[in-house]
Amino acid sequence: MQQIRLPVSGLLFDNDGVLVDSLEPAAVAWDAWAAVYAPAFDFRTQVEHGVRASDTVATLVAPEVFDEAIAALDKAELDGSDVCDALPGAVELTRSLPAERWAVVTSAIRPLGLARLAAAGHATPPAVISADDVSRGKPDPEPYLKGAEAIGLSPADCAVFEDAPAGIAAARAAGVKYVIGVGDHLEGAVVDAHVHDLSQVSYDGSVLTISA
Repeated sequence: MQQIRLPVSGLLFDNDGVLVDSLEPAAVAWDAWAAVYAPAFDFRTQVEHGVRASDTVATLVAPEVFDEAIAALDKAELDGSDVCDALPGAVELTRSLPAERWAVVTSAIRPLGLARLAAAGHATPPAVISADDVSRGKPDPEPYLKGAEAIGLSPADCAVFEDAPAGIAAARAAGVKYVIGVGDHLEGAVVDAHVHDLSQVSYDGSVLTISA
């Protein structure tokens, strides 16, 4: 088995599609929401993964309806957050990590991100940067800049795990050392290594090992 060994001081994880499988409950919530607020929108074919829901909703509804619409979507997603599963290897990896060396950087609002992590069997991460914590979401670098700051590191000392082009762009713009692509929906985004899931990953606090 081939192994890639990358020296790195900290790890930053996107949540949905990396640590948890939330695609189906998200689709159910968005479909119910769209029936009321954006009938022409189809989540499965039109959503841009990895960006904040509020940024997508702002493109779909009139400004005077925005507050009502995003509140309705947040409720629908929270109502379905208890059926998320962990992706392979994710819980085992996060439980093995030094607490001061990793953070979750999600485009979900904080209550939703934490609820999905809990439903999937993850312990509460030592640091979480959510949609609530940034003024600009992915693909802007702000989320990953704040993620690195939350664990006391420079982005240049961190590796990021991402499954979506918007998140990969954010990580690159933040200047992280390595970007690890996860899953099969990277749409050609350039990454430093690729894994199907986190069962191929281990970390000892200084070296990230990827088995292929």
